[in-house]
Amino acid sequence: MATSPVQTPAPHPNFAELVRVSARIGCLSFGGPAGQIALMHRELVEQRGWISEDQYLHALNFCHLLPGPEAQQLAIWIGWKLHGVRGGLCAGLLFVIPGAMVILALSMLYGFAAHLGWFVALFLGIKAAVLAIVVQAVLRLAGRALNTGFKRAAAAAAFVALFVFNLPFPLVVIGAGAIGWVVARTRPGLLALGTPAPAPLPTRLPWRQTVWAVVIGGALWAAPMVVVFIALGPHHVLWQIGVFFAKLAVVTFGGAYAVLAYMAQQAVGAQHWLTAPEMADGLGLAETTPGPLIMVTQFVGYLAAFRAPAPFTPLVAGLLGAALTTWMTFAPCFLWVFALAPWIERLEQARLLKGALTLVTAAIVGVIANLGAWFALHLLFRAVHPWGFGFSLPVWASFDWRAAVIVALSAWLIIGRKWSVIRVLAIAAGTGLLLAQIG
Repeated sequence: MATSPVQTPAPHPNFAELVRVSARIGCLSFGGPAGQIALMHRELVEQRGWISEDQYLHALNFCHLLPGPEAQQLAIWIGWKLHGVRGGLCAGLLFVIPGAMVILALSMLYGFAAHLGWFVALFLGIKAAVLAIVVQAVLRLAGRALNTGFKRAAAAAAFVALFVFNLPFPLVVIGAGAIGWVVARTRPGLLALGTPAPAPLPTRLPWRQTVWAVVIGGALWAAPMVVVFIALGPHHVLWQIGVFFAKLAVVTFGGAYAVLAYMAQQAVGAQHWLTAPEMADGLGLAETTPGPLIMVTQFVGYLAAFRAPAPFTPLVAGLLGAALTTWMTFAPCFLWVFALAPWIERLEQARLLKGALTLVTAAIVGVIANLGAWFALHLLFRAVHPWGFGFSLPVWASFDWRAAVIVALSAWLIIGRKWSVIRVLAIAAGTGLLLAQIG
């Protein structure tokens, strides 16, 4: 009688190995969440076997339930799984730090060189490529998430609510989640929810770990804001930056593209920290750096403080704004993972929660489409004018044919030819410089 092969246990890395591989992933994590998740899978599941395929997919589903960048949270979870809290801190920090350092340097350059002619031409190309990248993200996500008519209707409704009626992003996300919760209970077929077989759950509830993670993580997250409040007061731009990005960190379901529309709505329209073209420039910078795409928040925080520096110099204020923004954006990721990772098996079987998140994901397609439409409006036309409900129409005489040419070229390369993001950004930037010479 044949005997089944003996399973070789997966190697457990020592902490130094985890540090080395986490640093490698942090420096190579280009290409947005999809590329980062694929990179971690290749490095940690396929090549080293530190995490099993089932564990990896299970954790990825868990991270999709959390606000914030899912790729970074997956890195934190893997570090936590291998070496506890210190492993999670190591993997999560090294996933962010390389990109944070690069985009900080680029933000400093931008703050001083944004009005130079060659710089403007360069970023025209980068912004045009970013628009093509956003379109690609909409198509990819729609192909995966909109597999029922009800989900397609939710995506369309989210787009209309944001683009036409200018409703707040959190309201759209919360509304989609509430409707998904109800539909999962009453008509689950509309969401195409499967019926997973129940799995045995641990008998002991991990309340102690969760409470400690919330108390310690919450205190650390709030600590910089306490310092800002005492030193500068609630009317200083650093306090406003911290409050804004703390709120943003709690509602960033659906990834960076989804929340960018809300951030642009507030940072450009309400706070007036930067202009719409500058917001597009920031996204272009984030696309060229490793790490989470939501790192664009650092660019916004830097410029906001750089332009209202008192009592600091512009450079010092910008550095403080960038540091505060990065902390308020990414510190909660550690809190969520450390608090909820012990509950992962139970959350995986929460059917109503899955229904809520399923419809949120569908609505996110409309949210990202709104971001694309917003960028297209401000990129292809030099002037727009408001037309009721916060909706804007283009001034047709201000059409920028150079931007349109680069958008078409970038879309063909990235969607039609499937070129890498970095390669397309380089071609688009060069094309922007070339077209600027035409006049």
